[in-house]
Order: sequence, then structure tokens, then C-alpha cells
Amino acid sequence: MEFENSFYGMENKKNHREDNVREILEKFYYYRKWFIISVLFFLSASALYLYFTPKEYLATATIYINEEDSGMPSELIALKELEINGGVKTSIINETGILKSRKLIERVIVDLNLHISQFEKNFLVRNELYGVKSPFKISLFQNDSINSVIDTSFILVPKSNDSYLLMDDDKRSVREYKYDDIVKTSFGELKIGLNANKSNFDKEIFVEILPVSNLINYYLERLSIKLTETGANIISLSVYDRSLNKAKDLLNTLIKQYNYDAIEYKNLITQNTDKFVNDRISDITNDLYLVDKGVEEFKTNNNLTDIEFQSNLNLSDNSDLEKQIVDISSQIKLVDYFLNFINENGEDLLPTNIGLKDEASTANTSKYNALLMERNRILSSSSKINPAVVNLDNQLVTLKSNIIQSLSSFKSSLKFSLDDLRMEENSLRAKRNIAPKQEREFQDITRKQQIIESLYLYLLQKREENAMSMGVPVPNAKVIDNAYGKEKPIEPKPILVILSGLFLGGLLPFIAISLILVFNNKVETIEDIEKVLNLPVLGDIPNSLSQNKVIVNEFDASSITEAFRILRTNIDFMLKKNSEEGNCIYITSTVAQEGKSFIGLNLAATFASTGKKVLLIGADLRKPKIQEYLDLNEKIGLTNFLSNTDISIDEIILNQVLNNCDVILSGPIPPNPSNLLINERFEEVISFGKSNYDFVVVDTPPVSLVTDTMIISHLADLIIYVIRANFLDKRLLSTPSKLVDNKRLENVAILLNDTNTKKLGYGYSYGYS
Repeated sequence: MEFENSFYGMENKKNHREDNVREILEKFYYYRKWFIISVLFFLSASALYLYFTPKEYLATATIYINEEDSGMPSELIALKELEINGGVKTSIINETGILKSRKLIERVIVDLNLHISQFEKNFLVRNELYGVKSPFKISLFQNDSINSVIDTSFILVPKSNDSYLLMDDDKRSVREYKYDDIVKTSFGELKIGLNANKSNFDKEIFVEILPVSNLINYYLERLSIKLTETGANIISLSVYDRSLNKAKDLLNTLIKQYNYDAIEYKNLITQNTDKFVNDRISDITNDLYLVDKGVEEFKTNNNLTDIEFQSNLNLSDNSDLEKQIVDISSQIKLVDYFLNFINENGEDLLPTNIGLKDEASTANTSKYNALLMERNRILSSSSKINPAVVNLDNQLVTLKSNIIQSLSSFKSSLKFSLDDLRMEENSLRAKRNIAPKQEREFQDITRKQQIIESLYLYLLQKREENAMSMGVPVPNAKVIDNAYGKEKPIEPKPILVILSGLFLGGLLPFIAISLILVFNNKVETIEDIEKVLNLPVLGDIPNSLSQNKVIVNEFDASSITEAFRILRTNIDFMLKKNSEEGNCIYITSTVAQEGKSFIGLNLAATFASTGKKVLLIGADLRKPKIQEYLDLNEKIGLTNFLSNTDISIDEIILNQVLNNCDVILSGPIPPNPSNLLINERFEEVISFGKSNYDFVVVDTPPVSLVTDTMIISHLADLIIYVIRANFLDKRLLSTPSKLVDNKRLENVAILLNDTNTKKLGYGYSYGYS
């Protein structure tokens, strides 16, 4: 048994939840027009947005950064590969920064004339004409400083193959010019040429010239540069613009300008090395001339043509010593040349691969050049106070100091070695007592000649190698994919815009309706009443659009007439079956304007339409409405009868006024309605009505305002408590509840008036026409 109770309890809860869901859905369904209108509005707004919003296209290019060809000496490649920054090589990070530098973007804009745009207008929409689509070739003769601030616009109209019209925006100034003529304007000199595209003759072309500085910011925001994979040297560049061809041209030109700058930076080392070698060759040429001249003079003065000495000494050892002396002397001269270059050229790149045998100096020189190039690249798009530049400056000072110290130490060690060799050579000379004086002198001259000659030949070789490296420039970026893009725009996205329109079109009315339902504290349905009041409900009367207050007639089949007939049937079930006298029915409400007088009139007419004798009494002595609704001018009524004992009931009854229904009007408004109603003569009126009529319908005052209805409530067989839908606050439902609980009103039944059948759904409108 307990299981059955539990089962039925769960079923009731489930049904209750389903009813609540259905009720909520029905309320939203009532506002379906709001949803339709809102969705149509937002769909229209979405369509207009798609039409007027310029299309954005995405272009992408892929390049490979070749670090080995980036101007960095081969000795430093291994060292640079050890520099780790989150798995990304520092040089690659620097290259991405250079690609997005303002200086580079500015050169691309000026090279492509991107600051000069041409448009045509089609039904309020401006379409940009770029490349082959543009009818004009426009050249602006200004320097870079003026280009960066000029901001103007004008209109061009191609008239023929020979001339065009130039006018300002407001078309006040119109002049005709020949193509390719120099035109002086307020913002500078222009030259307008005709493109191959001639489809826009006699059509206005709008021209905009924007500041280059603004366009730099514009494209920097739209330019994206990123590594395809962490640790790789492949970079993906992308940019979006209103013209796909413009976006592709921008990327291709950006890569071209980047490679041009990279080659220029690479040539700096080669040029400085070439300058150093040429200067040294010039000096050594003079030294070589002087030593050759000395050999010639020695032979002439000693009458020598061919000197051949025979000696039993070990000439091979002497030859080795001489070779070492020559090599060390050459190294000392190279060190002197290098130190002079460092002191005379403060911030220039240092020459590399000049033959120095000091590994520490060579490595430091290569690293110095690499850091200096990196510092200059960063400085080209930044300032000297940039933390990265300051850090590199400190490293360069330290490296230069290390190079000078290393060279000085190397030179000292060379001198010690040279002194040792000379001592060993002197020792050998002492043993060669048989060698003549001319031979020793000639050997000294010859050794000096060999030293200078070997250094001269070495520098000539280095100059040739340097010239060959300059003749074959290698770009820093190798293009993997030239700029490409889809013809389908990336913005705006039609599907997303339409879905957003649908979503907003449904969301906004949903929010608005939800707020209305949340903050709506009016009684709307019978269910709202039943949740608060434990009283019988007779039914509901739908709202009427008619201006007439008497709606019911015998032959009418409207929804409101049918509702009153249903009300009549429900009242029959609630009234006592008393054949001796009729039934008295009070009509009251909580506040005024709830339609109780309207209900009383039409209920009386409904009873009369069945052949019953009906008496309608206007007992609302404070704000009577029945006389107004029936458009009667009678002066006498209930007030007169209650206040004057000389007047009989028959005198105040108006016969056959309302569809075979007799009426007693309220009469003049008295100063003391409550005192009149408590009079026994009101009971006489009710008793007379019950004795002579089948139904007595009494229109009484609202109960929350005055006590009139409570005073006479004991005379009623049934009190119909009218509640007007969408009018009475739900909080006022406590009024009838308290009155019934306190026995102030008895035999009360609720009637909901002025309901909206469309809002309440199928169940409330079925059967009504």
C-alpha cells in the first residue's frame, strides 16, 4: 500500500512538472510574434552588415631563414646554436622582429604606393580598386617626411584616353587635365596616368591619400609572423586586407625588402675587410719597392751578379730558422695593422680571416662582428636606450677590450719567439767563420725582402677571395611559398553572422519576455487563483473588443456569449434548488474597474434569455455604473427607496429594460451609503425580488474599499467574486481569502474576467468563434 502511495505521489509530481513546463511554453508561445519580428529584424540587420562591411582576405607566405648565410662567420655558428631562448634560437627571434620593424614596413608601403587608394561607389558601398582594377596610376612627388603626415582625398573622373577631371570632395572645384601632366595641388604635385583598365570611364573614382605613419600602425596590427615549429628556421607570414592582391603584394615586397637589407648588412663585413686589405697592400707595395731597391744597390756596389757560397755548414737548419723568422715577423706586422685599425675605426666591423694565427683573437673578432650586426639591426627599428641594445653595447666593449688584450699578449709572445730565433741564428753565424761578409749582408737583405714579399702575396690572395664573396650575394630568406590566399574572404563570415542574428533575434525577446513574466505580478489564469484561494471557480469570461456593455443576446454565438452561458450553467449547479422563491446573486470584486457591473448586466441578460424572470439591482451606491451602461436618465432608484418610506418598490422598478429583465437603478449618490444599506428596507427589496423573480442579480461595491457588501452579504445565496485578469495584483488575492476565513463573506465563488484566450492557448478558445 505504501508502495502504491509513493508511486502515485511520484506520478503527481511528474505531472505537475509537466504542467508547469507546458504552462511556461504556452506563455512564450503567446509572444511568438515578438520572436518572429525580432528574428526578422536581426536577420535583416545581419544581411545589411554583410552587404556594407568590407570583405577581408588573408594572404600567407612561408620563408626559410638561413643562419649560415645571415652574415655570421662560420666560426660562430656552433656558438650561436648553443643560445637557447625557450627552445627558439635568438637569431630567429631577432629576424621576426626585423620583419615587423616600422622602417621595413614603411619602405614596403612607399614602394607599393599603399598610402594612395582608389575606390568606386556602388549603392552606398565603396569598393577598393587595386592593381589592374584601378583606372589610374597616381604618383605623389613629396619627400618622406611630408608623405608621413599628408591626409587628403579627392575625386577623379576619366573622360577619355587623353584627359580626366580632378575635383575636391564637395565637387566645388572641377578642372580637366591631361594624363601624365604634373598637377600642382594644395598638398603637393601629382602625376595621374591611365591604367590599361578602361571600364570605369565617366565614373567617379574616389582617391584617398593617408599618412604613411598611420598605415604603418594599420599593417603592423594586421601582420602576423610566427614560427611554424619550435626550434625550426621556417617562418610563416600572414596579413589580411580588403584586397587579396594587395595583401599578397605586401608580403612578397616585404620579403624582397628584408632580403635586400640582409644582403646590405652582409656586405658591410666584406667591404670593411676589403678596405683593410687594400690599405695594407698599398703600404707593403712601398716597402717591397724599397727592399728591392736595396738588393739592387747592394749588388751594384759590390759588383755582384750571382752569389754562390759553398759552405760545409748545415744550410738546411739555417733555412728553417729563416723561414720561422719570416713567418713570425709577418704575424707581428699583421698584429700591428689590426691594432691600428681597431683604434682608428671605433664602431666599424672588424676584418676577419686576414691570417692571424691567434685563435682567441679570431674567435673574439667573429663574435664581435656578429654582435655588432645584431645590435645595428635592432637599432634600425629601435633606440639606443632599448635594453637589448644597451646589453649588446656592454658586450661589445668587453669583447673589444679582450681582443686588444689578446692581440697584445700574442704580439709579446711573438717577440719572445723572434728573439730566441735570432739568438739561435747568431749562434749558427758564429760557426760559419768561413762565410764572407757580403754573404751575411746579402742574407739580411734577402730575408727582409722575403718577409715583405710573402705578406704582399698573402694579402693579394685575401683581396681576391673577398672580391669573390662580394660578387655572389646570398639572400637571408629563402622563399618556400610565395604569398597566396583564397578568394573566399575570412571576414565577415556569413554563416556566423546569420547564426548570430538568429541567436540574438531569439535571445532578446526571450530575455524581455522572461523579465515580463518575472516582474508581472498580475493574476492571469485560473491556475494563479487556485494556487492561493481554496474557493470554487465558476469559470472565466474572455475579453471583449465591443464598445457595447451588453454583449449577450439570444441568437449570438460569440465566445463571450458562450462564456456567459457556461457561467449560467455552473451557477445552476451551485445554487440551492428552491422552488418556492428565487435566488439572490451578489456580484462584487476586490477593487473598482474589475468589471463586476459588466458581469452583472450580462449575467442577468443570460438568465433572461432562457425565459427566467430576472431582477437586476444596482446596489453600488458610491460609483454606480449600470445606469451609465444602459444609457438611462431615470432619477429615481434604490437610494430613493431606502431613504424614503413613502416610495414603494414598484415605483423604482424599470420593467423590460434589459432583454426582458427588470432593473432597479442605484439612484442618486447618497452621503451615507452604508447607513442606507443596513436599513431593513434593503431586505424588503431582496425579499420582494426572491418572491417575484427567479433570479435577483445585485451589483455591489468592491470589498477592499468599503464595507457595504459585507453588511448585506447574509442576504445572498451566492456571491460571485469577480477578478479581472492582467489587472488585479496577486498580492490582493489574500483579501477574499481573509474575508471567507473570517466568515465575513459566505457562499463565495470566483469568476475570472477579461481573460485573453489567445494568450491562454487552445483549451481556452476551443468552441468560440
